[in-house]
Amino acid sequence: MGILEVKNVNKRFGGLQALGDVNLSVAENTCHAIIGPNGAGKSTLLNCLVGKLIPDTGSVVFDGNSVLGRTPFEINQMGISRVFQTPEIFTDLSVLENMMIPILAKRDGSFRMHAIENMMSEKDVLDQAESMLVDMNMADKRNMHAASMSRGDKRRLEIGMCLSQQPRLLLLDEPTAGMARADTNNTIDLLKQIKDERDITIAIIEHDMHVVFSLADRITVLAQGSPLVEDDPENIKGNPKVREAYLGETA
Repeated sequence: MGILEVKNVNKRFGGLQALGDVNLSVAENTCHAIIGPNGAGKSTLLNCLVGKLIPDTGSVVFDGNSVLGRTPFEINQMGISRVFQTPEIFTDLSVLENMMIPILAKRDGSFRMHAIENMMSEKDVLDQAESMLVDMNMADKRNMHAASMSRGDKRRLEIGMCLSQQPRLLLLDEPTAGMARADTNNTIDLLKQIKDERDITIAIIEHDMHVVFSLADRITVLAQGSPLVEDDPENIKGNPKVREAYLGETA
């Protein structure tokens, strides 16, 4: 049994069947990619995993506990962190202040924005944030205004903010979208390092097959809301069903 188990999940929006009998098992300490053409249901599935949507039927279980009916904050506290398609950072704050916020939220169970002015007096939080910036190779950017960073650095900061909460499962929603190739390759290297050095499971939705095949241990292909095939990366590459789903080829 995987650390994340999705069983018979269905979701409709009016007459549209967005997800149909989705089953997914993500093994602990692996990177599991979820791919598929536009409209395949990838984002809908991800939103069901983090509490933004509730499936019509089926179950989503993380580490033996159901996530259904829990708020996104409660799911985060269970040990699931999500990296959004567009970097979710506080652009009006410094890089260091951004890194301190999720650490405070994890410690105290919540965070109030008026506490920002008192953050620097929290030595333990400051030390943790500084350490994470070193891990993310961003120590030299600690005082930089977050809005002024490149998209790649914003993504690196967001990933660090997620890791600072010590999640067991990191969900990545197209983490390299809109990046230049150099930033994409840097993000791949960062995620490889995280995968190798940390006790963490990664599930990634991504259109860039270079990213997918660089990181994934296992791949699930969705098509029209349902799993088409699940296999190892090498077998996915030449699978005729996958080519047909993406390119309209006949098998």
